[in-house]
Amino acid sequence: MGITLGQALRQALGDRKGIVRFGHFVAPLDEALVQVALDFSGRPHLSYGLEMPTQRVGTYDTQLVREFFVAVANNSLMTLHIRQLAGINSHHIIEAGFKAFARSLRMATEIDPRRVGEIPSSKGVL
Repeated sequence: MGITLGQALRQALGDRKGIVRFGHFVAPLDEALVQVALDFSGRPHLSYGLEMPTQRVGTYDTQLVREFFVAVANNSLMTLHIRQLAGINSHHIIEAGFKAFARSLRMATEIDPRRVGEIPSSKGVL
């Protein structure tokens, strides 16, 4: 799923003309608080800082969360930072992480009215 989503983002964004490029969000979910910051820089990187207190949530292996984000970052050519600021419930940590990622993604891929048609880089290329 992460590979497919990453490839779809990369294809949909093309040369990234006109997008904001950067996105960030901090999502609270009960006791959990997760921060995501991302950049469609063309340089894939994941800095992952979620610590799951349990190995599973139901039948879901919590280690798969990291693998999903690795695949998205690598295949979309995104720099992605995910930090857990608080949380003791694996389900809440995971859900806050995905919600923060979604909101960051929305912010980064929106059209910037000040840069319509321009590549969001001082170098003119990403």
